[in-house]
Amino acid sequence: MALEPRGRAPHGAAEVASALARLGVTPSKGMGQSFLTDPFVADAEAALVETPAGAPVLEIGGGLGLLTEALLRRGVGPLTVIEKDRRLVRHLRATFGSSVTVVEGDALTVPWPTVAACVGNLPFSVGTAILERAWSERVPRLIAMVQREVADRIAAGPGSRAYGRLSIWAALYGTVELFRSVPSTAFHPPPAVEGRILLHTGREGRLPVPEVSGLEKVLHGLFTARRKQLGNLLPRLLSAGEDPADVAERAEWPSDWARRRPETLPPEAFFRLATVLAVRPAAR
Repeated sequence: MALEPRGRAPHGAAEVASALARLGVTPSKGMGQSFLTDPFVADAEAALVETPAGAPVLEIGGGLGLLTEALLRRGVGPLTVIEKDRRLVRHLRATFGSSVTVVEGDALTVPWPTVAACVGNLPFSVGTAILERAWSERVPRLIAMVQREVADRIAAGPGSRAYGRLSIWAALYGTVELFRSVPSTAFHPPPAVEGRILLHTGREGRLPVPEVSGLEKVLHGLFTARRKQLGNLLPRLLSAGEDPADVAERAEWPSDWARRRPETLPPEAFFRLATVLAVRPAAR
C-alpha cells in the first residue's frame, strides 16, 4: 500500500527556489548541486525501482523530497534516505514523518543498509564515486540520474570513444540500460549539462575476477595511455622474464592483440587478463 506523506514536496522552478530560500540553502555550483523540479522525471525514476512489496530501498540525496514523494506514492519501501545537508534533513523529516528513515550524512562514507534497490539524483560532481560505491556494495538494482556524458561512458561498448575504465567497471558488477535524457531545464538552478537516467542490474554470484584490486591495476596500466597499442602496454604489467604473448594467449586475447588498442577489447578480455595475472607464479 502506498504511504501518504504528511506534506508535499515542492515542484516547479518557482516552488523549489522558494523552498530553498526559506530553508536558507544556496545550491553550490562547485559541487554541481541542482534540484530536480519535474515530478514526471521523479515518477519515471520511481517506476524503475520495481522491487517486491516490503523490500527495503535506499535513496541517495533526498534534497527537497520530490523523488522521495514519488517513491512513496508507488508504495516503495521501507525507504531510507541519506541526505548530507542538515537543513534538508530537517525538511525531509518534517515533510514525510515516519514514512521514511532519514539518515544525515555523506553517502560516500556513512554505512549503507542492505537493500533491494538504490535510487537517486546524484550530484554531478560526485556521481561517479557514488555509483562505484553502489557497485562495490553489490546493490541488486540501481537507478540513478547522472550527467549524460557519464551515463554514455558507463553504457559504452568496445570501439566507442566513450568506452573505457568506467564502462568495464560497470560491466564487472552487472549490466546497464539507459533511459530518458533529462534537460537542464528540469533542474534548479539549471546545470550546464543534461542528465540521464540509467538502470544498473547487479551481477548475481561471484565476480568474474579473483581480486577487484587486480583488475583496477590492469585498467590503470592499459587505459592511462589508451592510444598506444597493447603490444607496448601489456609488458608494463608484467615482471621481468614474463612473455607477453604467453600471457595474452592464456587470457584468450585475439591473435592480433599486439596491434590493437585497449578500447577495442570487450570487458571479458580484461577480466580474463586480471585472472591470469592473479594466478601466475611469482616472478623469480
